[in-house]
Amino acid sequence: MEVELRAVPATTVAAVEDDVEHDRRPGGLYDNALFEAGRGRMLVYRSTADPPFSGGVHPVTLPAVELAVTTHVGDHDDIDVTYGELGSWVVTNALAVAGPVRETYLVAPRDTADPLAWRTEIGWPVFRLAPH
Repeated sequence: MEVELRAVPATTVAAVEDDVEHDRRPGGLYDNALFEAGRGRMLVYRSTADPPFSGGVHPVTLPAVELAVTTHVGDHDDIDVTYGELGSWVVTNALAVAGPVRETYLVAPRDTADPLAWRTEIGWPVFRLAPH
């Protein structure tokens, strides 16, 4: 599995957030409790230069973060395997820090109906042990 360490700057996005059940998971930021307890905070966002404040959508500034990033290939039926592999990599190569996991949909159902073409980046918050 390829893993990239990436510094992500603070970013203002248009977001919708709420407490959800794990089986209703769209893309975005996910609180650890969602995976550990089956219920937790999630935030769904889309990058935009001028986020609206309308209905349930509002601007949010995502904080800067260091991430260990890998890409899950295919549908999400086995994305938990990729999460597990990335978690093992983090335990061996970096220090995991508290914070939500980030998913970025590089190729998703809105792009193609072929699940074999889907690509989801998973970013695990870390503290680097060596300078970058």
